[in-house]
Amino acid sequence: MLIAQITDTHIKANGRLAYGRVDTHAALARCVTHVNALRPAPDVVLVTGDLVDTGKAAEYGVLRTLLDRLAMPYYVIPGNHDERSALRNVFADAGYLPRDGQFLHYVIEHFPLRLIGLDSTIPEHPEGQMCSARLAWLDERLREAPERPTLLFMHHPPFVTGIEHMDVQRCGNEAGFGAVVVRHRQVMRLLCGHVHRAIQMSWHGITASIGPSHSHSVALDLRPGGASAFVLEPPAYQLHRWTPHEGLVSHLAFVGTYDGPHPFFEKDGRLID
Repeated sequence: MLIAQITDTHIKANGRLAYGRVDTHAALARCVTHVNALRPAPDVVLVTGDLVDTGKAAEYGVLRTLLDRLAMPYYVIPGNHDERSALRNVFADAGYLPRDGQFLHYVIEHFPLRLIGLDSTIPEHPEGQMCSARLAWLDERLREAPERPTLLFMHHPPFVTGIEHMDVQRCGNEAGFGAVVVRHRQVMRLLCGHVHRAIQMSWHGITASIGPSHSHSVALDLRPGGASAFVLEPPAYQLHRWTPHEGLVSHLAFVGTYDGPHPFFEKDGRLID
């Protein structure tokens, strides 16, 4: 099974640029084209939050038009820039978002890996939370299928990255969340967004990772009090390859046209010198 993870699309409407500088519409269009050209093609695309920039219905309409160009199924989860009701309305016919209830959690059952999307958002707050109600829901879902290898995906990472201005916006109740994960050995990986950088760590016995940005990256500044800023680094997304024997292996895929590929060996098998 091959999973593409796109995150932090930050789509704006009416041709507006994010932060007055970033064309997130064009960036997502290029990313979708790149994903569609992959061989083998991904089985599914997970879009891990901050889908739009200001939570407006018009932005979700633009987002859906772009994501509907994907040649494979895709699933979205909200981030702190999103607004639940507008997201739910625009994607109402997609069939996987709950039609009612406070949180936009869901389970996708029909792939070799069981996929669980988690809503970590707090309305009008940049930070996230896995409160007792959300954890009870997750614990119940995991108890339903202890034998199924499972991947969790959400927006806010529940761990410190060292980028201070983003760490204060991470997911709260890390200990409670971790306690649920530890109880369920079938959980293979936690995928997150929010920080606009490729980051990973060992977290409560699993690998937790943050997807990079295909648009604009948070500046890599590990100094205390480092400025809140973004940079236009090479755009990228992640590919997660799972097999029953090898488990889950992740790759970084850069969006764009680069020189190559070039051979390592001559036609007669000698290494090119």
